[in-house]
Amino acid sequence: MNKTFNRLAPFIQEYIYNNNWTELRPIQTAASEVIFDTDAHLLVAAGTAAGKTEAAFLPVITVLHAENPRSIGVIYIGPIKALINDQFERLNELLREADIPVIPWHGDVAQSHKNKALKNPRGILQITPESLESLLINKNDDLPRLFGDLRFVIIDEVHAFMGTERGCQILCQLARIAQVTGKQHRRIGLSATLGDYELASEWLRSDTDKQVITPKLEAGKRNIKLALEHFYISDGALSYETNAYSQYIYNLSKNSKCLIFANNKAQTESIVAALRQIAAQEKEPDIYHVHHGSIAASLRQQAENAMREKDKPAVTAATLTLEVGVDIGNLERVIQLEAPMSVASFLQRLGRAGRRGKPSDMRFVCAEEEVLDEAPIYEQIPWQLIQSIAIIQLYMQERWVEPFKPVKYPFSLLYHQTMSMIAASSEISPANLAKRILALSTFQYISQDDYRLLLNYLVGIDHIQKTDKGRLILGMNGEKIVNRFQFYAVFPENLEFAVNCNATNIGSIAMIPTVGSEFGLAGRTWQVLDVDFRKKSVSVKPTEGQGSVFWRGGSGAIHTKVLQRMRRVLCEDTEYSYLQPNALKRLKQVRELVQGLSLDENYIVRLPKGKCVIFPWLGTAGFKTLERMLNTFCRESLEIKSIGGSCPYYITVRLPRDKVENLEPEITSLCTQRIIPEHLVSEAEAPQLQKYDEYIPYPLLRKAFIHDYLDLDEVIFYFPEKT
Repeated sequence: MNKTFNRLAPFIQEYIYNNNWTELRPIQTAASEVIFDTDAHLLVAAGTAAGKTEAAFLPVITVLHAENPRSIGVIYIGPIKALINDQFERLNELLREADIPVIPWHGDVAQSHKNKALKNPRGILQITPESLESLLINKNDDLPRLFGDLRFVIIDEVHAFMGTERGCQILCQLARIAQVTGKQHRRIGLSATLGDYELASEWLRSDTDKQVITPKLEAGKRNIKLALEHFYISDGALSYETNAYSQYIYNLSKNSKCLIFANNKAQTESIVAALRQIAAQEKEPDIYHVHHGSIAASLRQQAENAMREKDKPAVTAATLTLEVGVDIGNLERVIQLEAPMSVASFLQRLGRAGRRGKPSDMRFVCAEEEVLDEAPIYEQIPWQLIQSIAIIQLYMQERWVEPFKPVKYPFSLLYHQTMSMIAASSEISPANLAKRILALSTFQYISQDDYRLLLNYLVGIDHIQKTDKGRLILGMNGEKIVNRFQFYAVFPENLEFAVNCNATNIGSIAMIPTVGSEFGLAGRTWQVLDVDFRKKSVSVKPTEGQGSVFWRGGSGAIHTKVLQRMRRVLCEDTEYSYLQPNALKRLKQVRELVQGLSLDENYIVRLPKGKCVIFPWLGTAGFKTLERMLNTFCRESLEIKSIGGSCPYYITVRLPRDKVENLEPEITSLCTQRIIPEHLVSEAEAPQLQKYDEYIPYPLLRKAFIHDYLDLDEVIFYFPEKT
């Protein structure tokens, strides 16, 4: 053991000995030195299972033990309840011999435990952003007593928050605590998936004057097993029926501890139903589970427990609910269905396997419906296969991970924090409210005029009122919003129907089924007995056969660099060692198909009957911007009849045959003109994309859409060089 070990609290040293640690890991030593020897914030960026949690907590607990805070000493913020529950178990074991309580605080924790913590606030508070918002509103007068001697804030899975409204909410909350207590805490960010350390450091230090130190350690060599296979499936998407695709996944996961990641809930349900059917046919035990946000908490817990149980096979299909660092034991393999949305997501999922010195084993499985040879070129490209290869190559060759894009005009959050501050204060002067709100770095681009416009609008719709003394209080309509527990979250609430079998909650579905119909949930099929519209609940009984899956498909933003790499995959002749026979054959096929199109130079392909297809090779924001440019500037001049496509892969354009030749020069010309983003959005347009956008004046919504959802610079940067 090194000298850092000798500086740790005695009970921590004993814990290390009892658990047979031979040494502290490099990241734990480096993090301890930052905590012990500086006053800086700390960013711990290291791979999954590198010991990040202990790197933060070992020195922090030592500091608390040396000088007991007079309030809660540490706030630990986790993105999901499951991660908080997992960390609670780990910390409790570590602190068994210490007089430092650990307090989990979220919607599933009993009020009696919360009341006990409020009465005697000390130790470590483990909390979600939503529960912290509730504390700031409902215990405003108690905040100095609760957090007056707060030393540290640990933000786990920090990459999951950066660049999101929820992440901005956390920064506002921490700044508000510092405003009330008059004391600056230190922050520790933990992540296995960071693309830009400088951006992450700027985010972590927001509203503070401390620097951020990120220990730079030489990454050890990582053993990775990768494979990618491809299948054609029959018409009707990925269904319950047994086919080569589901049989392959069954064989990969049979008798093992395996996590299957899908990009939406419907895929998790379908694949588990198919695997259960194959297992039943082969008279093998049912070891299959589903884990996503619409599954009942008890069933999610069952899945997590099954994955942790030693020496017993278990297979769970999950969405991003198991992407973050919940400890689910020693996984043998991760299977990814289709392409993940990002390199960051790939890296997180890869890190779920290969713990405790074993190689990370990840298998990609892509599927597509067979199309006729005469189908248009864009329908014959296996986009998911190409995207999977691009994402793998970006990480394996370049170690590149997407940087996050800060939100410039988070007006929905501005509404939320305004209402939260008024509710917490009961009443407040407009000048004091504006001073406190606009001082937050999250709102640094919002002008006083914009904020005045918002406040006047909220007075007009009775979300806030002015008293006779000119102070602001909640209006009647505002109280209806703020007094619901859903207010604490800045993400949209789940408008789903609860599904109950007898007295057991199975989960929820997003669409309303009819009595007698059947649907899939938790990997099983259910028949609807009754629908209660008032309680938003569905009564069901289990049944055999296949059922529909009632969720809308998920979506996310893809970075331009991923699309640019996809272009290279199609145009280069490299063979990738991880491709399995079907995938290798399919890639060869599609490369031959596009060979004569010169996609490395051309981005527009002419089709019969006055139709063109544009391959922009732009991420989601750039793609949508180009689409708007075509609609705004080209539709009339080129007499365009229709614009369609699939974001972010291709745009189809139908126009008169004599205008086809003009499409490319027209786009090129647009990219060299002095277009500004405001030209792409009409005066009457005000897209409502965030939870509270319906309460934002149209001019502000328009401004937010222009600056945060479009990217004209990206279109202009990439397109001239293609022409």
